Amino acid sequence: MTSPLISCRKLTKHYHKGAEVVTPLAELDLEVPQGEFLALMGPSGSGKTTLLNLLAGIDTPSSGHLEIAGIAMEKRKGRTLAAWRASHVGYIFQLYHLIPVLSAFENVELPLLLKPLGRRERRERVEEALALVALADRMHHFPRELSGGQEQRVAIARALVANPPLLVADEPTGDLDRESAESILSLLRSLTKEQKKTIVMVTHDPRAAEAADRCLHLEKGRLLEEVST
Repeated sequence: MTSPLISCRKLTKHYHKGAEVVTPLAELDLEVPQGEFLALMGPSGSGKTTLLNLLAGIDTPSSGHLEIAGIAMEKRKGRTLAAWRASHVGYIFQLYHLIPVLSAFENVELPLLLKPLGRRERRERVEEALALVALADRMHHFPRELSGGQEQRVAIARALVANPPLLVADEPTGDLDRESAESILSLLRSLTKEQKKTIVMVTHDPRAAEAADRCLHLEKGRLLEEVST
């Protein structure tokens, strides 16, 4: 039996807010197989983004066990965690976070500038990523010259360019019209089916969650139920 790409056991995150201890995630158990498209739903403050940040290596657990692709994440800190994140995770944001003065090509190339790659290999990887999101003909356009849906495709290409096994997406369709949102969700589905990427997506939109293979509901830091999609 294939091991899951993501395995959480009693995963907990807490922090201090004055004299109060806040626990956005409490003893969460979760397994996500490779190639699954998982949606996370729940009210604001339910722990969705906290979980996403732990999976992405942006934050570290307070206790419990988190394993991704066979790596125990609680043992990785500082530079080793940053190096792992750069190779294993692509993050897709709601508001794209593209740099306005850089072209689509240059925005997608940014993660590769941290790697020991030559100019030719970087170019090949960027062109391949932009082709994958159907934007090869827009690589020299700046963000202001693109639609919202196209900007999000550039952001997805940027998340893909280092070929990470895991993509995490925080409300990736939240700032898009319905047609553009459906196009982005179709693209994400194709990445799991054709590229075998594992995707964990936070969303408040039930229609977006329907695109996923599975939907889990969080409330007050705990998984409550699986929602049929």
